[in-house]
Amino acid sequence: MVASLSGTLALVVGLAVLLLPLLASELSRPRDAMWGAVVLLLGLTLVTSADRLTGSPMLAVLCGGLLIGRLGLEVLQLRWRALTSEEQQRLLSLERWQTSLSELLESVARGIAAVSAASGTVLAALQRGGGRKGSSGKRWVRSDDGASSGEPARKPSQPDEAAASTPERTAEVTPIAQATPVVRSFAEIDQLLQAAVSQAG
Repeated sequence: MVASLSGTLALVVGLAVLLLPLLASELSRPRDAMWGAVVLLLGLTLVTSADRLTGSPMLAVLCGGLLIGRLGLEVLQLRWRALTSEEQQRLLSLERWQTSLSELLESVARGIAAVSAASGTVLAALQRGGGRKGSSGKRWVRSDDGASSGEPARKPSQPDEAAASTPERTAEVTPIAQATPVVRSFAEIDQLLQAAVSQAG
């Protein structure tokens, strides 16, 4: 319970430190955003690990929170004293805080509008890219020499033309296929080998 409360308080303080340059630029310094992020991380850790922090770890967390609060208060007092009297009066006025809040809301609205416009642009680009891929079924084919000269391309797969274009091959292949002997035993193999050797000799 105590860890959850201290974590919630740390989240509020870290958010206030992060928004300090927008709300009170006179009190802010260049590295306040980093320290605000550290306090936010501490708050998130305390909130998510509240059930584990019992006993002495919880006492250590409370002491650390008190030290951080004390040091933060001293830094805030030091920055307040560094301001002039006019700046102090301006920070205490109600109009100054109304102006700061209106500027903050305006910047948040601009950020939301920019994010929505960017997301709309990305979605439109993705939809356009997907439509083009689905609708275009064209494939580029490299033209050969016959197509470039204007002659119709012939299909060599037709059996009549293929047979007419290669009469010599069929004439050569047919006798070889007919003269192929059928071997039934090892003795016939020996005879064929001897006949081949005698022909070669």
